[in-house]
Amino acid sequence: MRTTQELFSLAGKTALITGGSRGLGLQMAEALGEQGATLVLSSRKQSDLDEAVAHLKERGITASAIAADLSDETQVKPLVDEALKRLGHIDILINNAGASWGAPAEDHPIEAWDKVMNLNIRSIFLVSQAVGKLSMIPRKYGRIINIASIAGLAGNPPGTMKTIAYNTSKGAVINFTRTLAGEWGPYGITVNAIAPGFFPSKMTKGVLESIGEEKLAKGSPLGRIGDDEDLKGVALLFASDAGKHITGQTLAVDGGVSAV
Repeated sequence: MRTTQELFSLAGKTALITGGSRGLGLQMAEALGEQGATLVLSSRKQSDLDEAVAHLKERGITASAIAADLSDETQVKPLVDEALKRLGHIDILINNAGASWGAPAEDHPIEAWDKVMNLNIRSIFLVSQAVGKLSMIPRKYGRIINIASIAGLAGNPPGTMKTIAYNTSKGAVINFTRTLAGEWGPYGITVNAIAPGFFPSKMTKGVLESIGEEKLAKGSPLGRIGDDEDLKGVALLFASDAGKHITGQTLAVDGGVSAV
């Protein structure tokens, strides 16, 4: 019987993390790398990726990066192929790349709707499909972690955000997670989702500025928003053998906002 240290260890494991160059993606990259995983990060901007890799290497984490725009389906297969070339196989996939758009539903631009849907849910399907087919299914092992949002669990109160495409896409991520978990469980692949609440990031900067961190914190039973450590534990649980009997689940990391 393994110890808890052994169950949570990722020594010898490999991971591909999309949207991994900053914010929540980089936080989860730190968590996996600190437990011994070898990483490949992806995002659109090479300069951001270079900074992230340097940051991780300073922490003793083995990482490399591949620039790709996953809203463009033609870039998905080359990303996965190159990641496999570098890693040999992919044990862990974190689908974190995402985008948001604020506009009233009645005036929401269709091109903005498509941009959000293409990155937030279509790319998750395409990357998961490629990684599953080329690495996880043949090896009968895998850990897929999809980044949803508490926005996928509910709508927006009147007078707050107007993010119908974002909320819809994240709701789709949650049911995609359940459905893929059911299909790929027989292959030894777990598929789970994390639903963060408010964390400081480039994506949430406008909301934090318009509503205010203090007001957002007051809506949380814990009285604060997320910080740069709060996703590490759940990411490690879902990525490691400590979570080997958990699949199809969505865990909110939001200070209790979605519970009240």
